[in-house]
Amino acid sequence: MIMIEPIYNYDEESDTLSIVFEPTVKATGIELTDHILLRINKMTQQIASITLLDYSLLVQETVFGPRTFPLTGLADLTEETRDLALDILRALPVRTILRIAAYTPKDGHIIPVVLVQPVMAAASTV
Repeated sequence: MIMIEPIYNYDEESDTLSIVFEPTVKATGIELTDHILLRINKMTQQIASITLLDYSLLVQETVFGPRTFPLTGLADLTEETRDLALDILRALPVRTILRIAAYTPKDGHIIPVVLVQPVMAAASTV
């Protein structure tokens, strides 16, 4: 895939940031969390867009550092789609916007989490 510059669109009223990588492609939507939606092109196995709802909440710092959010939507996906979503999350350009990690509570169960990197400087230039 030839990488083109993403198109950033921030709607202040709804506090929603859309980042579009392939504007005209047919894509499958994946709800990673209540606030993070991916659209992926299953045919090319590439990202089409990312929608960040309540963007200011997602990038808000706490006294402990950046917020992370559990990737609750992964549990609802088929194994094939989940693996594809994780591959896309780990690859450029998505990993510069969404960083995945794991939280392990005392019981040893691994919970995948995501951290949203602030990208408003780029969005404000559009």
